[in-house]
Amino acid sequence: MDTSQSAALSKVPAITLGFWIIKILATTFGETAGDTVSMSWLGETTATAGQGGLNGYLVGTAIFLGLLVVLVTAQIRARSFHPLLYWTTIIASTTAGTTMADFATRSIGTGYPGGSLLLFAMVLASLWIWYRAMGSINVADIHAPRAEVFYWVTITLSQTLGTALGDWIADGPLGYLGAAAVFGSALGILALLYWQTAISRVGLFWAAFILTRPLGATVGDFLDKPVASGGLELSRPIASAVLIAAIILLVVLVPQRSSAGKADTSGQTPA
Repeated sequence: MDTSQSAALSKVPAITLGFWIIKILATTFGETAGDTVSMSWLGETTATAGQGGLNGYLVGTAIFLGLLVVLVTAQIRARSFHPLLYWTTIIASTTAGTTMADFATRSIGTGYPGGSLLLFAMVLASLWIWYRAMGSINVADIHAPRAEVFYWVTITLSQTLGTALGDWIADGPLGYLGAAAVFGSALGILALLYWQTAISRVGLFWAAFILTRPLGATVGDFLDKPVASGGLELSRPIASAVLIAAIILLVVLVPQRSSAGKADTSGQTPA
């Protein structure tokens, strides 16, 4: 397949600084929006939680997973890269990840360590199955519907992992800001490895993609959690509205192109 054909078929964005900024904002929004639905709207963290026979985390998961399935289907059926559709799908995956992780760690009772380790294993398994089936996990090589399915499954699992991991670290002595500093520093180290070493760019991409989620989760929790718990206790709906406005503005204003044409046959280019 030549570059022009790849460009026509690739429906994921090139990995640029703008991509990472929007991704972090989207993960932060995913945390506040997921909490808005499951906690504020469905009352999962209130004294009346569960009295109506419904689990707020489970209901929120059903809502966001249903939306995610619709959007992934639209994304796969699209003939070319559409930034608004792509980022709306990312947002659906990150909100679904928030409610799924909360359901697993809090309602089912896996706990943060157990939930994080289980989800990490699931992300690795998804990447391995994807690689075995398609021969590449480089997002610049995503040109077929089957590869797109693997991509969105892996992304959704990584969003869920990031929520559990962020909650695990923030629940300790570091708190929300300390945990955000840890994940921000880890991303900084990955950036240095990208610029100073020959480590697989595909591997570095997926490591960074996963780590942006707990960074966004801890920042989102810092914004809306009670002051007594180390947060700012801002209104979840208002914080979510500000974040989504910033995301839309960046998606519209920041130039974006598909990732096609960026791949190296060695598989070492940024995914």
